[in-house]
Amino acid sequence: MPLVNDDLIADLEARGLIHDSTDREHLRAQVAEGPIGIYYGCDPTADSLHVGNLIGLVMLRRFQDAGHKAIALAGGATGMIGDPSGKSEERNLLDDDTLNHNVACIKEQLGRIVDLDDPQRGVLVDNREWTQPISILEFLRDVGRHVTVNQMLARESIKVRINSEHGISFTEFSYMLLQANDYLHLFDEYGCMIQIGGSDQWGNIISGVDLIRRKRQTAVHAFSWPLLTASDGSKIGKTAGARVWLDPAKTSPYTLRQHMMQTADADVRAQLLTFSLRDVAEIEEIAAAHAEAPHKRLGQRTLATDVVSLVHSPEAAAAAEEAADLLFASDPTGASEQAFETLAAEIPHTRLHVDELDDPINVFVATDLAKSNGDARRTMDQGAYYVNGVSFTANDQLSDQKRLHGKYLLLRKGKKSHHLVELILPA
Repeated sequence: MPLVNDDLIADLEARGLIHDSTDREHLRAQVAEGPIGIYYGCDPTADSLHVGNLIGLVMLRRFQDAGHKAIALAGGATGMIGDPSGKSEERNLLDDDTLNHNVACIKEQLGRIVDLDDPQRGVLVDNREWTQPISILEFLRDVGRHVTVNQMLARESIKVRINSEHGISFTEFSYMLLQANDYLHLFDEYGCMIQIGGSDQWGNIISGVDLIRRKRQTAVHAFSWPLLTASDGSKIGKTAGARVWLDPAKTSPYTLRQHMMQTADADVRAQLLTFSLRDVAEIEEIAAAHAEAPHKRLGQRTLATDVVSLVHSPEAAAAAEEAADLLFASDPTGASEQAFETLAAEIPHTRLHVDELDDPINVFVATDLAKSNGDARRTMDQGAYYVNGVSFTANDQLSDQKRLHGKYLLLRKGKKSHHLVELILPA
């Protein structure tokens, strides 16, 4: 349930989501006074946000649910420059058409998590709107003179790049000033009083706090969260080295669910505290129940349901769960047709004519569940084939198996190799 303002900072502390911050008690008091504007920015370097961005989006949602104004910033201007934080070398710069496309895509993804329909509750802004009209002379006069090079060189992200093999260009060096100016603009135009981001962004974030203090003689606030890593040190938000995206065309709800289901037992509690909108007490109960019976995977199931519901919809989460459960069901006959349709897009899937079922050996070879006819026969003799959850032997016929929803057969070899056959029925 939504928190009242004076509970929010304590709630974030209990979740372990505050790493660095401006004066904590002043921050707590500012939030308690509410409502205020809070902003999180991400550069539109791709046409989709990813799970790494999700912590910031959920943070905006938490503040919005507590009555504050969520300001999501798409860095159309800063995206042209490239943030040096956490990067070993300069990245490719994007053109206007690509940035426009990416910002439009990101707005649609954001709108599923944060309410952008009511401008009093949330807005999406693009920093190109106020950055592009500024001349270089205006920028140096109005922003540059308030920030010392000594301050900039002291930031960890700058020090790392200066000492790296590739160094840092003046373009990237200027990124910090652009981000500081963003906070100043949002303070002036939207009354924004808090900026948030990952701990690797802290140098950029605090520069904006300093700029507003110098130019507006006002104390604004900021905090960062710890970088999200698994207990083994790997980055959260990647599967087999590939990013897990929030765009369903890039990462389906099913794949997002399976990614969350792969969360290690040691990481479940932390990820629930980070991503779930459930209150801390309920999460602690779930974590305790999970620890008592980890084989039931209550923690992973809860995490997967909550994340997919938030990123896509509760309906998408339910469909993804049903499709995943279908793979391991001993009796899949009760699964909905939608579950089979979802599964068809996620696992190997072959369309066969009905008369091809007369030769099961060829079917197992055609569906890559056997390398050869001999391999299919040996696997069959070993009892390692299953059709619709039931063991399939040499004495059985595929043509006799029940066709689920009139056209599907779910084949399995061993425990992990699945293939969905969709029958082409005669006209």
